Amino acid sequence: MLEKLNRFLQKYIALLTPLSLIVGVFLESVGHHLLFLVSWLFAFMTFSGSLSMKFKDVKIFTKHPTLILFSIIFLHLLMPLWAYFLATVIFDDHLLTVGFVLAVALPTGVTSVIWINICRGNLPLGLSIILIDTLLAPFILPFILYIVSGEKIELDVASLIVNLLLMIVLPTILGILVNELSKGEIPKKYGKKLAPFSKLCLFAVIMINSSAISPYLKNINLQLFFVILLVFLLAVSGYAFAYLIGRTLLKDAPQMATFVFTGGMRNIAVGVIVATTYFPGKVAMPVVFGMLFQQVLASVFSKLVTKSSVV
Repeated sequence: MLEKLNRFLQKYIALLTPLSLIVGVFLESVGHHLLFLVSWLFAFMTFSGSLSMKFKDVKIFTKHPTLILFSIIFLHLLMPLWAYFLATVIFDDHLLTVGFVLAVALPTGVTSVIWINICRGNLPLGLSIILIDTLLAPFILPFILYIVSGEKIELDVASLIVNLLLMIVLPTILGILVNELSKGEIPKKYGKKLAPFSKLCLFAVIMINSSAISPYLKNINLQLFFVILLVFLLAVSGYAFAYLIGRTLLKDAPQMATFVFTGGMRNIAVGVIVATTYFPGKVAMPVVFGMLFQQVLASVFSKLVTKSSVV
């Protein structure tokens, strides 16, 4: 039954994600009362997603150091600069600029593993990028946000680092330890059973946190339209840039597939938590809307990646 539920959630994730967002907006008052659950739900998602990882995944860094380093530069330097440029040109709103930069500066999404598998990418390389990027996130993300927010927004960097450590790093290390100490038996036995609960947690996190942007969605205007349009443009360009760079510079098809999905995916759920916890509600808008396009675009680019691998 759990496997059937997981297949159903995976099949309709692109539909269920925006649906969770809409439900959360309408249940604004309920969401505010459930905010205390968000960090725990996310920690469970991180733990569940890291059960397939091993400490030896980091060792692949010695095999592909340039590609892994470039992936991190792409995620946390090139895309944030691109987002900052577009946001400042289109909007005269510092909060939105911070939101757009946050939306693309997030660590790569664990769900990229699913698409790497589908497109026959280099899974050990993908896992190593996710693991290294996840462990670096509590230090890279606050640094980027501090630079872009400047003196206009007071940011409690120490609190943000601690929060990211509790939500990402510690659950990741715990998941890896469970995998290592059980010699893969616990993930094999319980990994698939936890998968649907992890996806349900994702929908719950979206639902609860979307209450923060509810006031901005009640007044649909031209600015909101352009926010969603720019979110879409950034989401497409993330995949497109990664695809073009991968196809031009990487002759190995599995490596290219891995770079495309680790470069295009973002751990948006953690971005929503950071935006709603440390910034005014408007900052969360570009982050939350990113959930509308990520999985759909992954599906589109999976077809391009597959065709490129065959050629």
